[in-house]
Amino acid sequence: MPTDHLSTTFAALADPTRRAILARLVMGECSVTELAKPFEMSMPAVSKHLRVLERAGLIARRKAAQWRPCRIDAARLKDIVDWAEHYRHLWEGRLDRLDQYLQQLETKESKGHGRKSRRK
Repeated sequence: MPTDHLSTTFAALADPTRRAILARLVMGECSVTELAKPFEMSMPAVSKHLRVLERAGLIARRKAAQWRPCRIDAARLKDIVDWAEHYRHLWEGRLDRLDQYLQQLETKESKGHGRKSRRK
């Protein structure tokens, strides 16, 4: 069953190891060995993460002799940004309503503190 690109991208980004790999690749191209260093996992496990990222179109690998450097390919990340942009008005509206509600609470609270205390 074929999946759409957005679903594949979100699935790839769901794993914290893959997000960490992408964060490292933002700094520039590097080898699989360099990418594996911060993780306590086998090279085959790291390679599996890289295959998922590559299938999702988030990274690209090239052959340079025996070295297989990886680099980030941000086009699919742009697809996520474009998708999320459709919901911006929804989030902004909710945040505006929350801000109004908090201001109302603050106003009520400040009026409540201005009461004169009763004397016995």
